[in-house]
Amino acid sequence: MNATDPAAEALPAPQPPGPSDERTLLVKVFGKDRPGITAGLFATLGGFGVEVIDIEQVVTRGRITLCALVTPPDSPSAEGALRVTVHRWAEEQKLQAEIISGIGDNRPRREGRSHVTVLGHPLTAAAVAALTGRVSEAGGNIDRVFRLAKYPVTAVELAVSGVPTEELRALLATEAAAQRVDIAVVGAGLHRRAKRLVVMDVDSTLIQDEVIELFAAHAGCEEEVAAVTAAAMRGELDFAESLRARVALLAGLDAAVTEKVRAEVRLTPGARTLIRTLQRLGYQVGIVSGGFTQVTDHLVGLLGLDFAAANTLEVVDGKFTGRVTGEIVDRAGKARWLARFAEQAKVPLEQTVAIGDGANDLDMLNAAGLGVAFNAKPVVREAADTAVNVPFLDTVLYLLGISREEVEAADAVDGTTAH
Repeated sequence: MNATDPAAEALPAPQPPGPSDERTLLVKVFGKDRPGITAGLFATLGGFGVEVIDIEQVVTRGRITLCALVTPPDSPSAEGALRVTVHRWAEEQKLQAEIISGIGDNRPRREGRSHVTVLGHPLTAAAVAALTGRVSEAGGNIDRVFRLAKYPVTAVELAVSGVPTEELRALLATEAAAQRVDIAVVGAGLHRRAKRLVVMDVDSTLIQDEVIELFAAHAGCEEEVAAVTAAAMRGELDFAESLRARVALLAGLDAAVTEKVRAEVRLTPGARTLIRTLQRLGYQVGIVSGGFTQVTDHLVGLLGLDFAAANTLEVVDGKFTGRVTGEIVDRAGKARWLARFAEQAKVPLEQTVAIGDGANDLDMLNAAGLGVAFNAKPVVREAADTAVNVPFLDTVLYLLGISREEVEAADAVDGTTAH
């Protein structure tokens, strides 16, 4: 046949074997770590003209495990010489070596890839066994494990393949609750690192307090207000209705008490670290609150926030009237403000993170690309993408793949104290 023969044109050109079909050598060395091991191994391999396909290395408590997946030398005799040379080099370095020949060792990782972040305080071996056992039972494979933090909680990230993300999330959520650890399961891909707007609830999330209860303490009706607040956060009462009922109890209170309330507000541990780190990474950060602008405006200035929305207590002649003015920020309102902030920030909703603890945060958590229930009520934990039940707000950074070491390194450069 000649080059213009139709039959010839219909035949596909022969394809060389793909990477997954090539014969490979897996070279593994392990032992006490010290500078120069990686360079030494590859200098040894370099003498045989092999190509590097993959490298993985981990150092745990001063012990190194280094794996190199390489193409074999051109001839059996050269391969034999490589094996002898690698083992001799390892002995000289007081290391152990293993060389395994295989085919198909460079197959792509399976579909259904997810990042599983586990937070424990403490993280027990039994919990790890239970969670990883669930992954195995579902037909998943743990491709990599990486520690994100050793304090104030232990945080590890598992790269899992072979199970759809939603299925894996549902599977592990039940086990995590039984093991008393927090877990987050998010799909792998660029979108995980593209979340560029974080919006938080304020009361019992960004701060440790319920602001209306601080005002109520000065009005002498703290217990009554606290009971209504708790019912609203559990989802037992309509938020807007409960807000009006609680605010009405503040009627006649001197508005000058606002300065005292601002001074009483306590930031949640890790709040400054979370915001500072996000801002370093170019994130925009906002708050949306069922509380009051009398306090949130102060927080905006204190923390350098980009966006804020809250209710406003009406003041006439220096006294609170017992009413709020303007649009009420309730459950639906929080989701609307999230969308508005995202539009102003020019960030798609799927690239947003929302953090909250109460039933009035649910619409916002569900609308965001990642919804995080922070020390939340049961109804919120069950509905959110993930839940964090330790009292440190900066643990949210681990869900985004940011390690404690990276945070501390950035703080050290700036001379900042983590808090």
